[in-house]
Amino acid sequence: MQRRARFDPLLEVRIIGSRTLRYDQPAPAGEDRPDHVRGASGLAFFGGRLVVVQDDASFLAVVSRDGVSAIPLGRGPKGRRRFEVALGNKLDKLDLESCIAIGDELWAFGSGSLPIREQIVRVRHGLPRTSQPAAFYARLREEAGGALNLEGVALVGSELWLFHRGNTGPADRGPCVLRVEFSDLRDWLDGRDHLPALTGVDPYDLGAIDGHRLGFTDAYGAGDRVFYLASAEASADAIEDGPIAGSQLGVITADEVRAASLGAIKAEGIALDPVRPGRAWIVVDPDDPDQPATLLEAELVGPW
Repeated sequence: MQRRARFDPLLEVRIIGSRTLRYDQPAPAGEDRPDHVRGASGLAFFGGRLVVVQDDASFLAVVSRDGVSAIPLGRGPKGRRRFEVALGNKLDKLDLESCIAIGDELWAFGSGSLPIREQIVRVRHGLPRTSQPAAFYARLREEAGGALNLEGVALVGSELWLFHRGNTGPADRGPCVLRVEFSDLRDWLDGRDHLPALTGVDPYDLGAIDGHRLGFTDAYGAGDRVFYLASAEASADAIEDGPIAGSQLGVITADEVRAASLGAIKAEGIALDPVRPGRAWIVVDPDDPDQPATLLEAELVGPW
């Protein structure tokens, strides 16, 4: 049964701070790293600091109060870690679109929109390990009903919720959440037999802005609630970018799905502050490789 979001005028997102994400130090020679965080696509608190994944640069950005550092991930074809139209290698990117901290590991998920993007990167003690679980992504595509574009992940109880944006083309059924037991997925990635079955697939209608359908761009589990970001983009599919009509922050509970406006920005990642209730961090992607991502500090006002 499709779950339908409603705009709730009692909910407000009040922006109280903004920070441009530039690395503190120049990139070492040959590292192929830009001087700023770009293509920001997901957020997680990990080891007491915010970690940003980027969809077109193979680095994790580690954001502390004092600055921004980088953890390099594996190289792509021709040794590149930057992927963009100007370099002719945009389709080579891992397209890491979401991340989550689980225990002493950070997990980052490729979108699955192309075969090279069917990857899960697990980082422990600063060292990345990449899996290429094509069979699992094939199962997700089958359950989603066609093409796939994973943009968010949240741990809800024992389940891992994977958020399909719903923007892969006219045949896309729309946004949905694909659920799997986290322990089953972890054990299978660690070499156990039996590809994990999904425990459920939940379709969503998140509404639209100016005629463009809203689709999931990130999520964050908080007890019995799941906070999500959704954006409306004038794009034909999950590969090409387009103008942003607007974004929303919403909350999913057992009874309802409610949302508030974030304005005409491309909100790509969210994490709730672990020590200050009612505070959230949101990362904004300008969709321009020459422009740094922006980290917003927000106060959630109203009955969230």
